[in-house]
Amino acid sequence: PQIALNLGSGTPQEAADWVRYVDQHWSRHSGLLWELGNELWGNWNLGYPTFEELPERTLEFSKAVRAVDPEARLIATGQDPDVYQKWNAAQLQNPPNTFNFLSTHFVVTTDRTEIKNKSRDSVAEDDFALPVELGRRLRAMQGQINETEFRNKTHLAFTEWLLVCCDGGTAHAPRYDNMGGAITAAGFFNMLIQNADIVPISDMTGIIEFAGIWKKRGRVFGTPAYYTFRLYSTADADVALAVESNSGHYDVHHGVSRLPEISAVPYLDVVATMNRKGNRLTIFCVNRRLHQDTPATISVSGFNAKTNGALESLSAGSLYDVNDEAQPELITPVESTVRVINSRVQYVFRHESITRIELGAR
Repeated sequence: PQIALNLGSGTPQEAADWVRYVDQHWSRHSGLLWELGNELWGNWNLGYPTFEELPERTLEFSKAVRAVDPEARLIATGQDPDVYQKWNAAQLQNPPNTFNFLSTHFVVTTDRTEIKNKSRDSVAEDDFALPVELGRRLRAMQGQINETEFRNKTHLAFTEWLLVCCDGGTAHAPRYDNMGGAITAAGFFNMLIQNADIVPISDMTGIIEFAGIWKKRGRVFGTPAYYTFRLYSTADADVALAVESNSGHYDVHHGVSRLPEISAVPYLDVVATMNRKGNRLTIFCVNRRLHQDTPATISVSGFNAKTNGALESLSAGSLYDVNDEAQPELITPVESTVRVINSRVQYVFRHESITRIELGAR
């Protein structure tokens, strides 16, 4: 559980009372995650602090919470990855034990590009590249933390991310409810696996509706991104492994206005993980190519795999296809198997797809 406290119109005493109340009703009695406010930099928030007020307010609430629950893990409000420097620097003026994490958010309008009237294909490529640049920005954010006394004590909590577009109209870009959004979400998951050492907490905005579970006209169904979540959350994956890939790259210019320039975006985005027992290797592959299938040879080193592996792949006829109450399972993962011969797997990745390959140890 992760609970946000009111640092706008609330008081330190109110926050302490909430922590005391919840801990009394929480079976573990302490150690919960508490967010010290939410998007305090937003002027739509009642009582939002100035830069000058921010560090002291964070410290006051931190002391109040820790007085009640010394084991509480605290998330201080940080800024978005594209504009974080000044705000986060203010938070980092505090003593290094004030909080355990700095939050960051990225709720992006995916069809808002620097060049208007771009083609659908160009916008999709721009959106698919966003997680790549975000990973680089998150590394820079951790670098700023590591230049202070918070070094090795505080990391990042990516407490909101979401893809929106096309207000009130038919989607012409990847967004939370279509196949394009599912592919972009998989790119986020790959990026988060690659950066798990500095981003141990991440939450997509809106597991119910948005990119998750919907209900319309009495029928409950999952969006394509729901199945992306399922591919990753049901994997027996604990440790990220080193991966080398030569699938080719592309660059983004004048893309989504939040992050318009992104270099060296891999067409085939590959991460690999091992479970704690060391007997299951899982490979996640996101194919960003829009119209071309990608034949690949996957070579595995240091793992003696069984001859047959399990594969699930998610794709659709169009990036703009959705699941709805009329066709609730139009887009769902397809299961198959792969052969492992001489520690190699040959497979053709469908364009615009997400694939999970699981190999067991002999």
